[in-house]
Amino acid sequence: MSGERGVDVLVVGAGVLGRSVAFALAAEAPGIRVVLAGDPVRAGASRAAGAMLGVLGEVTPASLGTHHGRLRLALAVEAARVWPSWRRRVREAAGAGAAVDGWGAGTYMLLNAVSSRLDDAAFAAIAAAADEYGLGCHDADPDDIPGYRPLDNDRALRALYLPGERFLDARTWLATLDAALDTFPGVVRTGPGDLTTTPAGRYRLSTPEGHFTAPRALVCAGAWTTPLLSVLDPDLPVVPVLAAAGTALTVSAPQPLPAVLRTPNRAYACGLHAVPQADGTWYVGATSHPALTPSTATTPGALRSLLDSALGQLHHGMTTVQLTALHHGNRPIGLDGHPVIGPTLREGLWVASGTHRDGLHASPLLATTLAQGLLTPTSTGRPLPEPLRPWAPCRTLITDLTREQAAAEAAAHHAALAAESRMRPPLSGSWPDALTESYLHMMEQAYTAMPDGYVPPPDLAPLAYENTRPALAKLAAAHLDRHHRSTR
Repeated sequence: MSGERGVDVLVVGAGVLGRSVAFALAAEAPGIRVVLAGDPVRAGASRAAGAMLGVLGEVTPASLGTHHGRLRLALAVEAARVWPSWRRRVREAAGAGAAVDGWGAGTYMLLNAVSSRLDDAAFAAIAAAADEYGLGCHDADPDDIPGYRPLDNDRALRALYLPGERFLDARTWLATLDAALDTFPGVVRTGPGDLTTTPAGRYRLSTPEGHFTAPRALVCAGAWTTPLLSVLDPDLPVVPVLAAAGTALTVSAPQPLPAVLRTPNRAYACGLHAVPQADGTWYVGATSHPALTPSTATTPGALRSLLDSALGQLHHGMTTVQLTALHHGNRPIGLDGHPVIGPTLREGLWVASGTHRDGLHASPLLATTLAQGLLTPTSTGRPLPEPLRPWAPCRTLITDLTREQAAAEAAAHHAALAAESRMRPPLSGSWPDALTESYLHMMEQAYTAMPDGYVPPPDLAPLAYENTRPALAKLAAAHLDRHHRSTR
């Protein structure tokens, strides 16, 4: 093809991971030629993120009770350690273009009245993780929490203060990354394009701005990763990446908010939360609904759920403030619930996706590690160092839980959803127990319908019992078949 431009690395995906990797490559190797391709305003996870850069706030019993849960926790601890120096490095490169990014620290965890025993277990896990890693975690009086004004029947029964949990404004952070990238003449920004290969074995990216080829390509396109890879090589056994659609809001502040307010992770989301923004507004999030493909807009149901929870559980003064922005994004989640990071079985092809809620928090660690790998002139078969090694793209699906355990965990999340939405069964006879048992029965049926070798993580359980069940089973079976054929 005429008019092609040869470069060193193609980075396909312009979210926080793509931008961060492009920055790390350019900063580590002056003169390197990098193409960063993607739509910066597409409904990915980065622009809709709350940017809670926390470790303890994300802990659940599964974080401590499963092997890969503990590995994810270790990754989060390491990412938190490198954030201050990474932020300083990016801001120095951006110079006068560095935006005020709302960088701060402090999180109040709320155990409120509209919750289930799942939240009690999460509080115990948070305290245990804080003790294990030597991180700050103190009891707090809910009446003394600044910016917290719930309805009486939604009030916190207990609270923890996590002084080391950081946060920033995701949208102004992306602007600072862009300003830093603008200082590197070797970084070319383009819109989204098609990724294919050349007869010589290089990777070709065809965009409206032109055609580029390189010996190495990194696909970090979030919830759009799997369609890109399927076109490039339909037989490549990379763990499929699905979407978890989320809705969040920015509102004018009902009062100053010096720290994050949040509940524990539950019901497939990162808990209800309010995050201070750089301009003094509040970011309020977030819903989460798993899907086989990304969506482009929020739903009335998601918006109602978020508003009902936030007005009752965080600050009922938000009823009269201005809604300044509505955010919709698609968090990328691996088919087995875990990240998909590292070199693939194709020489020169790398993937960084499936990070779900952890992409922005882990971005400094992922960017620097992936940049080092992409700059090393060795075979792509060489695994990444810990703590990224377990998330190899062409790995066997991770199954820390049996079908029975995963079904029980998913049922517990559904019970938590029922409690938060004040779902009240009849009190006659055995109705309360029957409701819980019906959740478990539904989950057991859903998990039994999946192919052998695949146990959906609780975050993806709705896909296993809604009308998406056949498509999820088909997707899992096709991947298992690809993986089996690749290991013969």
